[in-house]
Amino acid sequence: IKNIEKHIKPAVLGLSALEQEALDNLLIEMDGTLNKSRLGANAILGVSMAVARAAAQSEGNPLYAHIGGDEAVTLPVPMLNIINGGAHAAGSTDFQEFMVVPAGFDTFREALRSGVEIYHALADILQARGLSTSVGDEGGFAPPLDDNRDAVALVIEAIERAGYSPGEQCFIALDVAASELDKDEYPSDKLIGIYEDWVGNYPIVSIEDGIAEDEWGDWQALSSAIGGSVQLVGDDLFTTNTELIRKGISMNAGNAVLIKLNQIGTVTETLDAVRMTQEASWGVVISHRSGETEDTTIADLAVGTNAGQIKSGAPARGERTAKYNRLLRIEEELGDRARFAGRQVYQNVLGGS
Repeated sequence: IKNIEKHIKPAVLGLSALEQEALDNLLIEMDGTLNKSRLGANAILGVSMAVARAAAQSEGNPLYAHIGGDEAVTLPVPMLNIINGGAHAAGSTDFQEFMVVPAGFDTFREALRSGVEIYHALADILQARGLSTSVGDEGGFAPPLDDNRDAVALVIEAIERAGYSPGEQCFIALDVAASELDKDEYPSDKLIGIYEDWVGNYPIVSIEDGIAEDEWGDWQALSSAIGGSVQLVGDDLFTTNTELIRKGISMNAGNAVLIKLNQIGTVTETLDAVRMTQEASWGVVISHRSGETEDTTIADLAVGTNAGQIKSGAPARGERTAKYNRLLRIEEELGDRARFAGRQVYQNVLGGS
């Protein structure tokens, strides 16, 4: 806050909020570091986001329409993290996130409703087995499980318990967070073998950070092995950085990018990363962070860029549900113009990979 008041405010006061790129470039230039460490990434991002909201308000438009204009009508498929493991939940699975992906519906409202019902069905299953229903950082349950495969089986059971069809209405996504795994226990070739087996036997549509961030060659091997049948998302690999995204595209390392506003630090750089990813016909997943607030910008960003996918945790805890509630309101505002990305978003990614 001190940097905003002392350094940023005098520099931007009186400038037009409609000049987002110029303002963001000014902030980057003022900071002068590669990682925005002088002024602070959160200070710069806070101002950048405020500029975008001010511009939208001055136009009389919601933020998503300011970002994407008349074409901003696509509601994203929610990727709901209902089982937490890894660094997000001590004592649970090695893999970090097991998500339910309700892509087989006609509207966002229907998709979210199914996700909520599956979440509560999972709670009932865990309680019936005497397992903990405490939640991890992102609102998902963190039961003590012997094997990662047990978590996948639980998600499928919860989908069925809620009355939905795995592989037709609801699918599964993983965030392995492979950089956090013991490389002796989980070498890349072993992980690739696990994924090949799972993708062949379970309705998995997306795997995030399936290989450690510094293993570019192994990412290529993963893409060659299963990139034609499942979305392979880079988070730690790309860090919303256009230079790294460009490298990944040229090397065919993955076929989708996780986009985090505060990973790169300005609205302009975030939109550049989305644009580059979409131009390569790769998938885009707009994402929250493990530590979150009730700010809903990423919901508008997902619609404004027609990203097609959003990660905002489980349908629990206010900082997670705020984004989902915002998307419900956007769908209502759009009315008959609203479209739900649905299963097509994954078909598009696989067709382009």
